[in-house]
Amino acid sequence: MTADCCAANPDKPRKLRCPANGIEYAEVPARTVSHHIRQAWQWADRGRRYFYCDDPGCDIVYFSDDGVVIPTVQLRSVIGVKTPSAHAPLCYCFGISKADALNESGIRDFVVEQTRRGLCSCETSNPSGKCCLKDFPRSGNKT
Repeated sequence: MTADCCAANPDKPRKLRCPANGIEYAEVPARTVSHHIRQAWQWADRGRRYFYCDDPGCDIVYFSDDGVVIPTVQLRSVIGVKTPSAHAPLCYCFGISKADALNESGIRDFVVEQTRRGLCSCETSNPSGKCCLKDFPRSGNKT
């Protein structure tokens, strides 16, 4: 990555509408896609820009700015936000499920500390390419 990776580029919007549901979503690094797609060795991003759809009702997970779509069946990862199960992943870096986050006190604090120490790998581990902390439940069984 270059030092100006976060600089706005008016020619390339940072969000794009999902071709299935029409909602705008943020760009995700191609390296994130390559860590979640099945048979990554056969995948070629060809310099495309990808976007991450987190709509639970939409089968598309990634889509490109030139019309390529990657649905859930083409991924090797379970997409937690698209999976209603309480055992679906919430934190991919540390293997924490939605149920874990609700039922175990201190688990969010653990993730915060690991993230603060730089021991997470959100950009590649999380299909969104972002930190999971915003996805943690607001209320849980705190002791």
